[in-house]
Amino acid sequence: MRLRATTTEDINMAREESAGGFLPAHGNYQGLKSYQKAEIIYDLTYRFCSRFLSKGDRTVDQMVQAARSGKQNIAEGGKASKTSTETELKLTNVARASLEELLIDYQDFLRTRQLSLWSKDSKEARFVRKLGANPASTYADYREFVETRPPMVVANIAICLIHQANFLLDRLISRLEQDFVKEGGLRERMTRARRAYRERREP
Repeated sequence: MRLRATTTEDINMAREESAGGFLPAHGNYQGLKSYQKAEIIYDLTYRFCSRFLSKGDRTVDQMVQAARSGKQNIAEGGKASKTSTETELKLTNVARASLEELLIDYQDFLRTRQLSLWSKDSKEARFVRKLGANPASTYADYREFVETRPPMVVANIAICLIHQANFLLDRLISRLEQDFVKEGGLRERMTRARRAYRERREP
């Protein structure tokens, strides 16, 4: 799966360093393609549960909470990047795990009702991937489908979007791990900043 949203772009937005300091700027999580995708997934899941699941079904809370956890932990991880790379990594991993849980819920929905799961090469899945590859896409681009199509179609759309979000998060996590190994965390940045300051002060 190829997406135009790049890991480098996400990292630069989330961890851009302030000039001359050891603290990176607060992460612009709203600019992350992974966050934008997770927000669409949350809105879609909320509507899916409202349309196709009964209010007393425990699955409703589980699915909505998993979708919310995916979105919220990306946001919290982006903000945590200012003081803790480890926390950023941990929260991004939690987001990834939450979306994987949600993916399984949608797959279970289809399987237990003997509904078809689109193959990744089906024309339907290719259409959704193409729509999702637009970096400017929002829930509005999916609203008509979510509001008018049967549960099998909406669940498959959600599955395609979750795969895209997971792809972005996997790349983001990999890059964060590499950066942590290369640059260290806050303590290492503080040490480097102090050393640079002393070197500037020396005659």
